[in-house]
Amino acid sequence: MPPRARRAAPQQRVAVIIPAKNEAGRIAATIRATAALPAVDLVLVVDDGSADATGQVAREAGAVVVRHPHNRGKAEAMETGAAVVAMRDTEQDPARHLLFLDADLGDSAANAAPLIAPVMTGDADLTIAILPPQPGAAGRGFVVNLARRAIARAAGWVPKAPLSGIRCLTRDAYEAATPLAHGWGVETAMTIDLVRAGYDVAEVPCDLRHRATGRDLRSRMHRAAQYRDVLFAVSARGVKIATKDTHGAAKRKANVKPKTGSGR
Repeated sequence: MPPRARRAAPQQRVAVIIPAKNEAGRIAATIRATAALPAVDLVLVVDDGSADATGQVAREAGAVVVRHPHNRGKAEAMETGAAVVAMRDTEQDPARHLLFLDADLGDSAANAAPLIAPVMTGDADLTIAILPPQPGAAGRGFVVNLARRAIARAAGWVPKAPLSGIRCLTRDAYEAATPLAHGWGVETAMTIDLVRAGYDVAEVPCDLRHRATGRDLRSRMHRAAQYRDVLFAVSARGVKIATKDTHGAAKRKANVKPKTGSGR
């Protein structure tokens, strides 16, 4: 009697989710660059109420496109993307890991590859990209330091890139972080929720480039909205934090390592 054939281990796959609004000029290059990323078999763009041809350009570049008729914000775009990926997953195969990318990364999106391996090997449940200094960035760090201090107080870990939205995580970790916090507070809240729950979180340097916010009125309004949403997200999680000093305490704890745990 011939030996019983061994069943091949289920193949791990990765879905790229790109929330996008008015990114017709950069979205195609971002999508094409994802072709170099390991294990990616689905690129999904959530057109969040764009007034330009973002959706059409993304579709022509090879992405699956889902459109919000009106702008709903980043968090809801992420939730829509994850829901569509779940509908495309099958019961026979493991749920796809989720890689969230910014729409304006262009060709540099190919450099997000280091985020994937630790998730696929089980060394991390969530990986977060640390970007190099971005040319033209003009922020003073108030929002970054607010998020950093909040995560340190809530979860005992001081991240280097608390606002980075370029991150890869397992479906299980994603579900543990839902419902996602509103708007620009989504990354800070996700990190707090997962570290508190014992999931393994790692930051990974990636040579990624995107459009930096400057000092014009629109950029200042964007940073104000970020500050508001981060403050609301951490307050909703019972984190009390002074907003006058957003620099000192977090920097003094910069070498603190995150809590770890299976979370699975």
